[in-house]
Amino acid sequence: MKRGLKRFLIFILVGFGVLYLSKSDILFTKGLIYNENKSNLNKSDKLSNGNNININNDVDLNDYLLLVNKDHELSKNYKPKNLIIPDIPFTDLVNTEEKHVAGVIAKPLENLINEAKYEGIILIGNSGYRSYKSQKNIFNDRVKSQGIENAEAYVAKPGFSEHQTGLCIDITNEENFLIQGTREGDWLAENSYRFGFIIRYPLGKEDITGIEYEPWHIRYVGEEAAKYIYENGITLEEYLGR
Repeated sequence: MKRGLKRFLIFILVGFGVLYLSKSDILFTKGLIYNENKSNLNKSDKLSNGNNININNDVDLNDYLLLVNKDHELSKNYKPKNLIIPDIPFTDLVNTEEKHVAGVIAKPLENLINEAKYEGIILIGNSGYRSYKSQKNIFNDRVKSQGIENAEAYVAKPGFSEHQTGLCIDITNEENFLIQGTREGDWLAENSYRFGFIIRYPLGKEDITGIEYEPWHIRYVGEEAAKYIYENGITLEEYLGR
C-alpha cells in the first residue's frame, strides 16, 4: 500500500514538473515574439531620462523598424553602418553627407524613384542621413531664424531625428515644392508603401509623432509594415504600439 502511494505521489510531482516546464516554454516563446514585434531592441539598449531610449551603435542596423522620436533618442555617437549614396537625382543644394542613406534602403529607394519616373513623375532626393552634429546646427539655426516654438514643431532636436538613422529621406520635385496636392506629393503618398516606405509624419497625427505634417519625408520600414501602416492610416508609433 505504501509503495503504491509513493508511486502515485511521484507521478503527481512529475506531472506538475512537466506542466510547469511547458508553461515556462510558452511564456518564453511568447516573450520572444513580443519583443520581436516591438522593434527588436536588444539588451544593449539603455534607458535614459525616464521613458527616453538612448540607442547606441550596438543596435542591429538591419532593424528598419527602429523608432526615433521625442521619447526615443539616439546617442550623439550613433552612425549607421554601410552608408552609401543611392543612384538617384539630388537637388543642387544638398551636401555630400545628406546624399547618403543606410545601405538597406538604397535599392528600394532607387526602385521608387525609377517607378515614379516611368509613370511620368520626377522625384528628387533632398536630405537623407544627417549626423548628430549636423542636426544640432540645423535646429539651432531654425531657433535663431524663426524661434524655438517653430523649431520644435518642424525640426527634431539633435539625437531625436530620424535622419541620423539613415532610414529616411526628404523627397522633392523639380520646383522644390513637394506638398499635398502636387502630382509628386500625391504620388508619393499613394505609392511609397509599395516599396517599403511610409509618409512618416502624416496629416492629423501630429499629437502622436510630435512633428508637423511633412508629405516629403519618407521612412523605410519594410514592405510588410509599410503596407499595413498605409492601409490602416496609422503611424509608426501606433504600429509598434508605443
